[in-house]
Amino acid sequence: MSRSGLYLTVKFRVLSKYYFFFLQADDSIASEPRIKKLEPVLLPGEIVVNEVNFVRKCIATDTSQYDLWGKLVCTNFKISFITDDSMPLQKFHYKNLLLGEHDVPLTCIEQIVTVNDTKRKQKVLGPNQKLKFNPTELIIYCKDFRIVRFRFDEAGPESAKKVCLAIAHYSQPTDLQLLFAFEYVGEIYHNPAKKVNGIDPGGGGGIGIASGQQTPLFETYSDWDREIKRTGASEWRVCSVNEGYMISTCLPEYFVVPSSLADQDLKLYSYSFIGRRMPLWSWNHPNGSALVRMANIKDVLQQRRIDQRICNAITRSHPLRSDVYKSDLDKCLPNIQEIQAAHIKLKQLCVNEPFDETEEKWLSSLENTRWLEYIRAFLKHSAELVYMMECKHVSVVLQEEEGRDLSCLAASLIQVMLDPYFRTIVGFQSLIQKEWVMAGYQFLDRCNHLKRSDKESPLFLMFLDCVWQLLEQYPAAFEFSEVYLTILHDSARISLFGTFLFNCPHQRVKESTEFAISKNIQLGDEKGLRFPCVWDWSLQFTSQDRLLFHNPLYIGKSTPSVHNGALRTFKRSKKNYSSTLRGVPPALKNGIINEQEFLPRRNSLILKLKPDFFQPAEGQSHSMEQYFRDWFAKPVDLHGVILPHLSGTQIKLWKLCYFRWVPETQISHGGSITAFHRVSLLADEVDMLNRNLRQCKSNSSLQGHCLELDQSRMYFRANGLNDTSAAPDFLSSSFPFSPVGNLCRRSILGTPLSKFLSGAKIWLSTETLANED
Repeated sequence: MSRSGLYLTVKFRVLSKYYFFFLQADDSIASEPRIKKLEPVLLPGEIVVNEVNFVRKCIATDTSQYDLWGKLVCTNFKISFITDDSMPLQKFHYKNLLLGEHDVPLTCIEQIVTVNDTKRKQKVLGPNQKLKFNPTELIIYCKDFRIVRFRFDEAGPESAKKVCLAIAHYSQPTDLQLLFAFEYVGEIYHNPAKKVNGIDPGGGGGIGIASGQQTPLFETYSDWDREIKRTGASEWRVCSVNEGYMISTCLPEYFVVPSSLADQDLKLYSYSFIGRRMPLWSWNHPNGSALVRMANIKDVLQQRRIDQRICNAITRSHPLRSDVYKSDLDKCLPNIQEIQAAHIKLKQLCVNEPFDETEEKWLSSLENTRWLEYIRAFLKHSAELVYMMECKHVSVVLQEEEGRDLSCLAASLIQVMLDPYFRTIVGFQSLIQKEWVMAGYQFLDRCNHLKRSDKESPLFLMFLDCVWQLLEQYPAAFEFSEVYLTILHDSARISLFGTFLFNCPHQRVKESTEFAISKNIQLGDEKGLRFPCVWDWSLQFTSQDRLLFHNPLYIGKSTPSVHNGALRTFKRSKKNYSSTLRGVPPALKNGIINEQEFLPRRNSLILKLKPDFFQPAEGQSHSMEQYFRDWFAKPVDLHGVILPHLSGTQIKLWKLCYFRWVPETQISHGGSITAFHRVSLLADEVDMLNRNLRQCKSNSSLQGHCLELDQSRMYFRANGLNDTSAAPDFLSSSFPFSPVGNLCRRSILGTPLSKFLSGAKIWLSTETLANED
């Protein structure tokens, strides 16, 4: 068949399908249409602003065999591609209840490119721009490294132009109140019956996936008070001096300060700090050492006096009256501009740049991004501060210019390493609430939700990456999985959750109050509108999909066991843990100190830090080296301190997050998901045997209790003792995320492992686009 004949055949098939669809839609006699209506699923407050039919979504650049036909819709929340075509070669089991498989939230869009093949023109669309040609192709570059491509060969040219302009306009709002979350919450307040999945807007912290425990949001006095008691910080108190945001608009209403500091002193000192951000307590070590965050003192004349008063108050809060160790993070760690530059290079390497023919060249390019170097720098410095608190028994003050960027990351990492509570799901969520959301991390600017911030920087992603490194090294110490971390990163790009939408709590109250007044919403005693909380995971996922958040290798604090018919608790001691979990060769020592002994080779990921990074004093360096040497020589205590391995081979690229949309890197039936599948089967089998044992040896009440728990806590369920289930067909190294239908690359099948780094060049690079009319 000739090319023209093939084209006419395809066109006839598409037009026939849509003609049949419209006939079915208008047929009032048929009791039930045989083809479902191609309409988007809309949330409360979501409206369709433009749409175009007969659109082809490109799946592969070298063939149209697997392309999908459907309707492209732009709403005030997302772009949605709706199709009746089945996805080729895929069994997809992971589903977001807010977003369809082909949907992209508007706040996840980074760049919009329109192309006209005939006129050989390309244009990067911005807000309120004109498009002087009819596009034949639309390419969407996403912040999560996805690239989505649509063709308008069969669509009306004017309709295609209008939908492209609509996407450009609504994805780059000019005001915070134009983000979809405001429309959603406004609709819910006016029509409570429209709430999605039974979730009220901002109805409190999310329920812990495993334990049913509520995630504290640290918006109230009582949440902070409970955290003080949990950590045993007896010489610290909850301060309400900022109630109503009377002192500082970038601090929470309630925070913790030394008991010896009076409210009047705090009010007086606050004027001397940048942003009036007074010292904030983060956490207390069982030995009495405290972790404190503090902005710089701008009043040079008063700097020494105020600094001394603050340090004395922290010292008096320590039972041993130990000294205070101050860490200037601006001098010790890369700044937000350097982190953003590294992130851009990483994205170009993973998406915009082709996978080079040799592994050696690709690893060199990865090293040149400096992303892994910065990951190592944060882990290294945090581990050194863990040493100061754990071994030296001194309180640590994290000092930064504004105290709301690098200190968020460093304080969080220190607590993850020191406190096993923050390695559980609920604990980790409370940590993000405490150290990021309530402490004033600027999510709006750093995530660039409005597409006009010059302060964009992926610090939150870098934090999740650092935690993933620890999870990779100590899998049995974390209750959550890397799927959970990846989904958490994606959720920050959905403009629905108030958790990741604002620069500080005060901004939420101010902006939402203004919006409520404009929409005639009665707030009553509420401080602003209540937005959905990201920790309400049932808003996004079914209970089965939420099981993927669990790490099957996690060893909890204690395990139930039956002895003489009675249920008892078996507590693991250090001797129960295998030192092989550390897996570090003796020649590498601990990977934290003496990095000068490692000679960086070309293409190795053993990276030297910048000269101005923190270097401990000579005597302290020797003591620190001995501490780390002793720590790594002992078996790991999964419920105690964990420290990172920092040698080049042990700081890895987070492939599930960065490579999940690249088919060239996908391994069928391979990757970590295969191990996850086998471990899940084994864990379920052990769990099932335990339940059967309890039913045989316990009383009737316990039997009834066990029957109630007869539900797998894993995603993959073992069917029986002799279960030899093979890995399901849909498994790949990107599970549960799938590149099929979401990224246009040369292959949808992936490549053999031998060709893992030998991919194909993609169709377009953003650096070569001509911004012309």
